[in-house]
This record gives sequence, structure tokens and C-alpha cells, in this order.
Amino acid sequence: MASAVMTQMEIPEIDDESPKHKPSSSRRRRRRDSLNKYALACAILASTNSILLGYDIGVMSGAVLYIKDNLKITSTQVEILVGSLNVCSLIGSFASGKTSDMIGRRYTIVLAAATFLLGALLMGLAPSFLFLMVGRVIAGIGVGYSLMIAPVYTAELSPATTRGFLTSLPEVFINVGILLGYIFNYALSGLPENINWRLMLGLAAFPAIAVGIGVMLMPESPRWLVMKGRREEAREVLIRTSENEEEADARLEEITKAASDTAAAAAEASTLTTTTTTWNGQGVWKELLLKPTPPIRRILLAAVGINFFMQASGNDAVVYYTPEVFKAAGIRKRNLLVGVTVIMGIAKTSFVLVSALFLDRFGRRPLLLLGSTGMAVSLTGLGLGSKFLERSAHKPAWAIALCVVAVCADVSFFSIGLGPITWVYSSEIFPMRLRAQGTSLAVSVNRLVSGAVAMSFLSVSQKISFGGMFFVLAAIMVVATIFFYLFLPETKGKSLEEMGAIFEDKSTSIDRKREMSERL
Repeated sequence: MASAVMTQMEIPEIDDESPKHKPSSSRRRRRRDSLNKYALACAILASTNSILLGYDIGVMSGAVLYIKDNLKITSTQVEILVGSLNVCSLIGSFASGKTSDMIGRRYTIVLAAATFLLGALLMGLAPSFLFLMVGRVIAGIGVGYSLMIAPVYTAELSPATTRGFLTSLPEVFINVGILLGYIFNYALSGLPENINWRLMLGLAAFPAIAVGIGVMLMPESPRWLVMKGRREEAREVLIRTSENEEEADARLEEITKAASDTAAAAAEASTLTTTTTTWNGQGVWKELLLKPTPPIRRILLAAVGINFFMQASGNDAVVYYTPEVFKAAGIRKRNLLVGVTVIMGIAKTSFVLVSALFLDRFGRRPLLLLGSTGMAVSLTGLGLGSKFLERSAHKPAWAIALCVVAVCADVSFFSIGLGPITWVYSSEIFPMRLRAQGTSLAVSVNRLVSGAVAMSFLSVSQKISFGGMFFVLAAIMVVATIFFYLFLPETKGKSLEEMGAIFEDKSTSIDRKREMSERL
């Protein structure tokens, strides 16, 4: 059966000792560090989908002020409204892995944009809280799809030397979307409250339409094409995303060799028969969860761990509820509340650009550890400022300024580390046959934790105060920093096909090197 599948997938045998199939490190020395313009254009188009999530996060922080007054909803309903998008995005992120293995990365991006479009229209036209919730649920499913597929598509398309920058673009666009949401909040805040929040939410339909049209101009992922046996199409894409044909052929050989492992896994899957012509992700969950090898177990721990701490940091909740935090700090006027969030959005967007530009130079680990340490310090400062204001009757200006600076510092350090690096790291460490569904599992954890934090942030803060909540988040970031230091190895400059070796035991790696030397 295995041989039949190998034939059907059109994966040729590769001589490990052929001159062409040398270790990828020698190929990397021939690569230039210049940014391939075609790969950049494709990454930008794919990442534009992330604007939709960012816009929703940013615009909802202001829109909810008017929704609460206009629809007369309680604080609990506000938490459900805000957090429901994240919880429902769990559905999209969990389904996106299998979907993208079946219909391709590109059409999954189109599906994500179309789903969010429907949700945005329903939210903009909502006459009641129930109708608004239906729109949030549908939009959340679209967000789940887009969060997983954009970094996976970009990672599979990008050369190793610029993969960090290109794969961090989804987070850049999330922050651009957040900033746009803040700006539209400010611009529309003067309209009647029964109109302004509907416009704020409904305007998200326009970028969704643009994304759906733009993605149709993109090529399919070369790695997905190889998995489907469409080797020549994959070579054409690789030629356009490489410096020259020699590099493209070298990358194609490396991908094809990795695809042979996929063929073997597919042959063993219980759902595969000799009449099956394509691989659609059979046997992945068994290999990921039931019988993982030690390297796969470490990869899964790293991917799930970084996604868990990304949302356990409380960043999304801080962004969503910034007006509530500043209101408690003593800033009462709504236009000032929205104005401060615009300043925060500018800081957040600026620092994610800095991180994206330096990811491939300094690596993932240094920026990740810097970001998580900075967040721990910033959240501690925010907790101290909030505690002082809670116990002060006069609300001194310096304490308010401390809280504003601490919030801006917190989101800035998030944008340096956890924000972009979570998407980069999650999408690059899984083997090709496990990448889509492994990443979807990690992103599902991301969405679940995000929803839990968003839906409990206000309630917990009312019990222990905002200051107490920020101290809890600071402690979580201390634990996160230790976890990143111990369990996340550096991946800078490595090809996607080399990731398995990074997560091997040292003894396993030594045995493999000894076996290769004996073979030579």
C-alpha cells in the first residue's frame, strides 16, 4: 500500500549522497539575505486577513461603551459579547488544519475572509443583543481560520533567511487593524450612539471583501502542492520565491524528501485505501496526541505553551478593556479614553514593526525573552499604579501617567516578543505532514485561553481590583519567561525541514551523526 501511495503522490526517490542533496546549511550559504519581492507580496496579501481580527479588537474596546448604553446590557453581557468572538474562533482554528490540508492554504484564507464578512454585516445591522451575538459567533469562526492559516501559508512559502520577518507580518497587520479600530472609534464617537457602534462594527466588511479578492491572485503553498503530488506547480512557485533556479531546485528536493515521510504516514492511516489519490491529513492526530515521538512531543509542548502564555498574559483583555482600566484610574471623558487608546495603538504597532525587522537578525529567543521580561516589569508597574489610585481620593496626575505609560509599555513589549513570535514559532516548528493540524491545535489553545481571559477579566478584577489582576498577570509572565528559556530552542535560519533535529535529544542527535558518518 505504501508503494502505491508513493506512486500516486508522484514523489521520486532521492539519493541521499547525490551532489544536489547536500546539507541545507551549505545551500543557505549560497542564499542571499535580500528579501524576495514576490514572497513579500504573497505574505502581505495572506497577512491582510489578520487586519480583521485586529480591527475587531480595537473597535470593540470603544464600541462596547456605546453598545452598553444603547442596548441596555449588563457588565456580564459585555464580557460575553467581547469574549464570545475568541471562544467561537476556537471552532475555526480547530477546523482550519484539516480544511487547509483538504482544499489548500489559499482557499482556506478565502473561506476565512468570507466567514468574517458575513459576521461583520450581521453585527453592523444588529437590532438586538441576540442578533449581535449571532454576528460575533460567525465572525469568530472566520477569525479562527485566519489566525491559523496566514502564518502557516507564509512560513511554507518563505525562504529560511527571511521567514521570521515574513511570518511575523500577520501580527503586524493585527496591530494595524487595532490602530485602525481605535482611529474609527475616535472618528465616529461623535455620532448618535444608536448609529456609531453599528458603523464601527460594520465597516469591517470592506477589508474582508478586499482580502477575498486579493488572495485569488496568490499562488498555492509549494509544500501543499508537493503533498498533493503537483511537483511541477510547486517548482514554479519556488522559482518565483527563490533567488535562482538552483536554490529553487534545492528547496524542492528538501521538501520532496520530507513529503516522502507524509506518504508513509498516509499509507499507514486507517482511512487510506489504494484507491485514494491524494493525502488529506490522515493519521495526523494519532501521531500528534496518541503516539508522538520524543521530538514531536517537545514540538507540541513548545507550540501549545507559547500560545497559552500569549493569551494568559492578558494582552487581549488589556486592549479590550483599556477604557475601563483608565476610567478606574481617573480618566472620565469618553473622548479622552478613546484618545489614550489611540496612543497605545501607535506604540503597539510601532514596536511590532521593530520586532519583525530584527527577528531574522537576532533570532526568536532573545526577542521573546526580552518581551516577556519587559511585560512582567510593566504589569508590576501597572499594578502598583492602579493600587495607589484605588486607595487615593484625589487621583494624582503622576499615578495616572504611570498607569498610561505602563499599559503602553506592556503592549509594546508584547509586540516585541509574544505577539509576532508566537505565530512565527508555531507555524515553523511542526514537520510538514503535521504542520497545518498541529498549528491549528496550538491556535485552538490560544483562542480558548483568550476567550476565558476576556470573559472573566472584569469579573475577576471586580473581586480583586484591577491592581490585583495586573499583579496576577505579572506573575504569569515570570512563569512564561522561565518556560521560554527552558523549552523553546532557537530556530533562526533553519529550514522547515530541519526543525525536527532541533527538538531531538542530544543523545539521539549524536547517534544519528554517528550513523551518518558510518554510512559515509
